[in-house]
Formats: sequence, structure tokens, C-alpha cells
Amino acid sequence: MAQKSVQVGLVQMSMSPDKAENVEKAAARAREAAERGAEIVCLPELFATPYFCQTEDAENFDLAEPVPGPTTEAMADVARSAKVTLVVPVFERRAPGVYHNSVLVLNKDGTAAGIYRKMHIPDDPLFYEKFYFAPGDTGFTSFATEGARVGPLICWDQWYPEAARLTALTGAEILVYPTAIGWHPSEKSEFGAAQLAAWQTIQRAHAIANGVFVVAVNRVGHEGPRDGGLEFWGHSFVCDPFGIVLAEASESEETLVVRCDLGRIEWVRRNWPFLRDRRIDAYAGITSRYLG
Repeated sequence: MAQKSVQVGLVQMSMSPDKAENVEKAAARAREAAERGAEIVCLPELFATPYFCQTEDAENFDLAEPVPGPTTEAMADVARSAKVTLVVPVFERRAPGVYHNSVLVLNKDGTAAGIYRKMHIPDDPLFYEKFYFAPGDTGFTSFATEGARVGPLICWDQWYPEAARLTALTGAEILVYPTAIGWHPSEKSEFGAAQLAAWQTIQRAHAIANGVFVVAVNRVGHEGPRDGGLEFWGHSFVCDPFGIVLAEASESEETLVVRCDLGRIEWVRRNWPFLRDRRIDAYAGITSRYLG
């Protein structure tokens, strides 16, 4: 069996209030990852701005851009010059009053491989995303790139086995989760370790259940009021189809470059043939809200 591998770069970074500064930093770190051998580079969710969803403020819609637009065009220039595939999150202005939390996958020549719009939209304290984002309508999909077939999903999507499964069934070899997740500082001492462990466990489970690589790319740093806000916990990581963590970042800014042996997918699925043994004739109930 022919072996194929790909080097994946994860840019874990903090964000300032200056959009141009954030884009410039992301571009520099993406180029650095490419210089270190990365063929696919992934950026955190909504990397161009602070995480504005901590409040409901209509003025924040001014942060949105069309696709293509200034941020995606700047990153397309990086893709072309560094000859690297980029996974680029963006606050997308699709039409007046219609906004999405999206990911544009860019080929090495800067052209678009495809766009994914976040399907699961949270509404929790300091994560008021339903105010800003219409639910995605792209469905769960994956895109062929020069290095691997990439299935983009976004943050809250990472808690849903259905999203991972359907994306894997499109042929994705790598599930990529750009993320903005962190602690409420007042809760960290009591719940922090368990929350982080749950976040890692669910994504490792997606890798195992589907026989794919999983790449989770988080932001870092404190955003919001000093006596509150959010503390983004970092810990970006890559795990293989057996759920083994190949590399994990700290809680500081960091760029990882990780080799993924795509031949591992075939080996794991031959030994754990979950896709083969699925009872697709018995799953109609999964489209019901509740069966009790």
C-alpha cells in the first residue's frame, strides 16, 4: 500500500483590537509554518478580530467582509507566495443583514477550494453567536487539496458526532476545527481541567470513530474585561485515526508543524471497521429531536 503523508501547520495566536495587525500576524505565522515544511496551514476561528461575540452589539457587523474580501485576498497572497494550502476562517458578509461564521479553504495557487459555513451556532454566556451568525447552509463537506482531502468544521461543530461522521463520509482525511474556546475566569479553578479534558476527548473520539486525523486550532489570551471576559485556553492539537495525540500546544502563542501519515487511515479502518459495520438501515431516528 502506497504511503502518503502531509505536514500540517497550526497557528495558535492571540488577537488584538487591530484587524490589520491580526491579519499581518497570521500571514507571518503561516509563512513561518510553510518555511518549516507545512503544506496545509490552519488558522483559529475569527482570527482577524477579537472574539466580539462576548456582547450583542450591532456595530460589530461592520467587522464582516464579503468573500472574496480584504482578509481572504491577503491570505490568498500568502498561499501563492508560500505555496501552501490555507484554512482561513472569516466573518462573512454574504448579503445585507446575512452574516456567517465561515471557513475558506485556499489552494496553493491562492484559488478557492471551497467554503464552509458553521452549522451549529451557540448561544451561551459570552458566546452570543446566534445574534451574529445565520446557520450555515453548505452542509457537511470536504475539499480536495494538493496535500489531503480537508473537511472544515468550526468550534461548536466539534461537539457533534453527526457533523464529524457526515464530513468523514464525504471522503475527508483530516477534520479541521478552527476554534475560539476558553474559560470563564471565575469558573476555571473549579471546572477548567474538566472542560479542557472534555474538549480534547470529544475530538479524539471523532478521530477514532471515523478513522481520520483531527486538527483543532484554538486562540490564546484573555479578551474582555479584566474582571471577567474569556481566557482562551490554547492547547491546539493534532491526533491520528487511533486517537493518539501527535502534538499539542501550550497556553501561549505557538506554531506547530505536524506530519500526518495518511496511510494510517487505511490501517486503522481495516482493524477497526466502524464504517463497514454501521447499520445505516437502523438510523432513521437520528433526524428526530428526541425519541423519549
